[in-house]
Parts: sequence; structure tokens; C-alpha cells
Amino acid sequence: MMWTNSQSSTFSSSAVAYQNLSSAKSHPLHKNHLNLLEPVRRWLDEMQIDDPKFARFVSKAIPSQCPFERDIKLFGHLVGHIPPLCKLNPLYDQLVGLRFRALCYLVDECGEDIQSYA
Repeated sequence: MMWTNSQSSTFSSSAVAYQNLSSAKSHPLHKNHLNLLEPVRRWLDEMQIDDPKFARFVSKAIPSQCPFERDIKLFGHLVGHIPPLCKLNPLYDQLVGLRFRALCYLVDECGEDIQSYA
């Protein structure tokens, strides 16, 4: 198959357009704005739990279940349901991980019963 000059220029202009599009995606201004939270995410992930008082505070402060999920009942009948909105929190996974590490510290290092934190 032979390429004509017009086909070759069309192909090369398409390749340049694709290259420009892919480089635009990697441009810092086009990145997701949630990357501004990356230092906070990293800080929460790297936080060490080594104090029983702090571990108890974290375990009590971060709820085990989403506090916003509700069933709306009227005269005993279910009228509506508010779904859990915690997943909308951009730091949800880091906070749950921090709570888990605090509970593990209390059990493994301090030998505490954590049923009261559930």
C-alpha cells in the first residue's frame, strides 16, 4: 500500500494532535484538584500510633460507621433512606486506616478490649 502525500500529512497531523492531547493530560494544571490533599493523605498514612492516650482518642473520634446514614420513618413506615455519605470524604480511606491502626495498637501493645469502641 502506498501513501500519498496528503494521506501522509493527515497521518502526521493526527499523530501530532494525539501527542499534544496526551501531553495536555499530564500538564500540572490539568491534574485532578484533589491532588492538593496528597500531603495530608501521606501524613495520615505515615502517622505512627505509639501512645495509648492518642490511640484511645483516635478510636473514639473517628466513628466505626458512617454517622449520616439514616432511615426516615413516618408513623412506623419507611419513607426514605439517606445513604452513607462518608465515601464522599476525600480523606475517608486514610481516616479509617488511622482508626484501624489505633485499634490494633490498643489490642496488640496495650492488651485492651476494644469492644467498647465499636
